Amino acid sequence: MKRFAGFIVLIFILGLGGSGVHAQAPNQQGFEIMKNLDIYSNLIKELNQDYVDEINPGELTQKGIDAMLESLDPYTNFIPESQVEDYKFITTGQYGGIGSLIHQQGDYVVISEPYEGSPAQKSGLKAGDKISEINGKQVKGKTYEDVSTILKGQSGTTVHLTIIRDGESAPIEKTITREIIKIDNIPYYGMVDEHTGYIKLTGFTQNAAKEMRQAFIKLKEGNDLKGLIVDLRGNGGGLLNEAVDIANLFVERGQEIVSTKGKMADKNHTHMTMSPPVDLNIPLVVLVDHSSASASEILAGSMQDLDRGVIIGQRTFGKGLVQNVVPLSYNAQMKITVAKYYIPSGRCIQAIDYAHKKKDGTFGKIPDSLIRAFKTKNGRTVYDGGGLNPDLLTKPRRFSNLALTLYGKYLIFDFATNYSSHHATIPPANSFEIDDSLYNSFMDYIKGKDYAYTTKSERALEQLKSEALKENYFDAMTEEYGHLKSRMEKDKQDDLKKYNDQIRELLKMEIVTRYYYQKGKIEASLKHDPELADAIATLKDSEKYSTILSGKYVQPKPVIPIRAEDDDEDQVE
Repeated sequence: MKRFAGFIVLIFILGLGGSGVHAQAPNQQGFEIMKNLDIYSNLIKELNQDYVDEINPGELTQKGIDAMLESLDPYTNFIPESQVEDYKFITTGQYGGIGSLIHQQGDYVVISEPYEGSPAQKSGLKAGDKISEINGKQVKGKTYEDVSTILKGQSGTTVHLTIIRDGESAPIEKTITREIIKIDNIPYYGMVDEHTGYIKLTGFTQNAAKEMRQAFIKLKEGNDLKGLIVDLRGNGGGLLNEAVDIANLFVERGQEIVSTKGKMADKNHTHMTMSPPVDLNIPLVVLVDHSSASASEILAGSMQDLDRGVIIGQRTFGKGLVQNVVPLSYNAQMKITVAKYYIPSGRCIQAIDYAHKKKDGTFGKIPDSLIRAFKTKNGRTVYDGGGLNPDLLTKPRRFSNLALTLYGKYLIFDFATNYSSHHATIPPANSFEIDDSLYNSFMDYIKGKDYAYTTKSERALEQLKSEALKENYFDAMTEEYGHLKSRMEKDKQDDLKKYNDQIRELLKMEIVTRYYYQKGKIEASLKHDPELADAIATLKDSEKYSTILSGKYVQPKPVIPIRAEDDDEDQVE
C-alpha cells in the first residue's frame, strides 16, 4: 500500500510541478492518473483520521516515493528540499563546509582526513581527532550523517568544535570559518618515468575538462612527453558534457563521442567535439576497473571505439543510462533516467536490464543471447550489454580477509594516528616505505586487540558441520572436524607473515596521507601498481600498442572472460 500511495503522490507532484503530464498522456492514461489521485486522496485522509496511532503523512509519502522509484532503477531518485545541496555537490564538486573527510568509529565521528588547504587543515585539525561537541552541544553518539549536516553551512559562517586528540590530556577547542570547498577532479598528475605522463581523474563535475586540459598542457610543456596514462579507476562518472570535452582533447573537432536516445524526442541528442584538439597523436592508455562507470565509460569507450587509445584493466561497471534533474513543487527535485547513451560504434554498454524484472522483483544482466557485436573505427570487434571489455584484461587486486579486517576495524588508521603524533616528518611520498622496524611496531600495537575474521574455508566448514548435524553424520566426523578447525586456526596465525606485503601497503598509504594528503597518497600508490606498470610497458612498446589498435593483438592468456558472471563480486580469497 505504501508503494501505491507513493506512486499516486509523485504523479500529483509532477502534475502540479508543470510537467505537462495530462497534455502528453493519452486519454486512458489521463483517466488512470485522475482515478488514482482520487484514491490516494481518500486513502491518506482515512489513515490520518482513523488509524489507531498518530501518523506522519510526509514520512509515509517519502517512503512510498522511495519504494516506487527503487522499483524502476537505482538512479531515479526523489530529492527533498533538505537534500538539494547534497545533489548540487555531485554536479559542481563544491559545498560550504570545513573541508574534511569524516567517518563513524564507535560512539564518535572522527576526522578521517582534512583536505589540503581547507579550513579544517588550516585550523590544525588532524586525522584521528574525535569530535565530541559542535557549537557547545554534545555529539557523542550522533551518526556520521548528523554530524556531516551540522558541519556544512554557508561560506563565511563559523562552527566551534571540541575535539579529543590522541596523546592530549584535555579537549581541544577549534573555531573554524566555513568556506566553499572545491573537490578537484584531478587530485594528482605527474610524470611516472622520463617520457610517460599520468593523470588521475576522479570525477566529472563542472570544469573537469578544463582541469584535464590544464594538467595535460603542463605535462607537455615541462617534459619530453611521449605517452599519456589517464587513470579512471574508481571514477563513478558525472556530467556527460565534461566527458565529451575531455575526449575532444585527443580527437578532431566534429567527431561524434556519444548520442542519447529516450522515449521523448527532446532527449535524443548527438554530442560532437566542438573545439580544436590539443594532441591527436600522443599514444594514450586509459586505466579502468569495475567501478569505472557512466561518464568514465563514455570517455574510455569513445577512445576504444575510435581506436584512439588502449584500454587496460577490468570490465567496467556498465551504466549506459542518462539522468536529468527536474524541479518539483516545494523546492523538491527528481533525478530521473531519461535516456540511454550510445558510444561511437553504436553500442550501449548498459549491463543491467531494468526494463524487465525477475519473478523475485530483482533485475538481471542483459542476457548473452542479446549481446551484439559492433566494430571500432579500425574494424575491431567490440560488444554491447556488459560494460566495456578492456583491450588488455588484468586481474583485479584483492586484499586478504586479514588486511581488510585490520583496515576496517581502524587498527591501521589508529596506528597511523599514533605514529604521526610522534614523528614530525617522513620522507617524500614516493620514497617512504614500511621497513621491518616499523612493521614490527605495528605488530606490537595490535597485540591483544580484536581483529578476528572468518575465512571462506571456516564458513564452509561450519556449514558442513551444520548439515552433518541435521543428517546425524557429525558424530562420525568429529575428530576430522577438530583437526581441520585446528589447522585453519594455525593457518590464520601465520597470515600476519603471509600477507605482510598487503599490510605494509595499507600502512604506507595511511601514514603518507597524514603528511601529504590525497596527492601524496596517490603518488605513493603508483610505485607498486601492477596495472600502471602494464600501461607504461604498453606505451613503450610501440609495436604492441599499434597491434592492439589494429585488432591483430592476441592477449597470451585471457585472465577474465568477456562476461564473467562472478567477476563483479570482489570476494576476499
